[in-house]
Amino acid sequence: MKPIRVTVWSEYRHERHSEAIAKVYPDGMHNALKEGLEPYGFDLRTATLDEPEHGLSQDLLDNTDVLTWWGHTAHDEVSDEIVDRVQERVLNGMGLIVLHSGHLSKIFRRLMGTGCMLKWREVDEKERIWVVDPSHPICDGLPEYIEIPEAEMYGEHFDIPAPDNLVFISWFEGGEVFRSGCCYQRGQGKIFYFRPGHETYPMYYRDDIRKVIANAINWAKPVSNPPMVRGNIPEFMK
Repeated sequence: MKPIRVTVWSEYRHERHSEAIAKVYPDGMHNALKEGLEPYGFDLRTATLDEPEHGLSQDLLDNTDVLTWWGHTAHDEVSDEIVDRVQERVLNGMGLIVLHSGHLSKIFRRLMGTGCMLKWREVDEKERIWVVDPSHPICDGLPEYIEIPEAEMYGEHFDIPAPDNLVFISWFEGGEVFRSGCCYQRGQGKIFYFRPGHETYPMYYRDDIRKVIANAINWAKPVSNPPMVRGNIPEFMK
């Protein structure tokens, strides 16, 4: 069986423009996540915003089974042509894992059809990410909850469509809760939104967070079906 082909995409701006963030992710968040996913046997590559075509050529996307997406300060700089390209691949079966502030990315908002806005606060609060669907493949091998000692708070209301499956809910010590693990299907593709990943915290070095993302990649990979037949069919199919 061929390994799942995964492209890890990131803006890669914070780490180059902030000394404090560069200390957390000296090689970029994309490389920290790639390194953490290597033990799972995926065929991994990275792509970043400032590469030609944002690193997302048609050839690369055609050879990607699952794309992970982290963005924050430069959502508007992502070309609409590339958003169209990614959307088409998702509709035709490519999985998409949207991380943290990627909730406001053009591609996630396009696929959700809503504003995708929320409440937030950054005061180093404790977070508990509760498993609310323990039978779901993304929750495989996880404890009852994941505890993060310091995190940026995301709170409701999160302006997204009701998830097809809700697998995690976060609680923060300020009292807020948040739908932090949301599954969707668009066309033939599967989408998973996962909340943790603020750039000032070393979230992508945590084994439990990496395991969730690895589980999500395995869940979101394309199924092996023949190409769909669409359009006018002049004769009965035999």
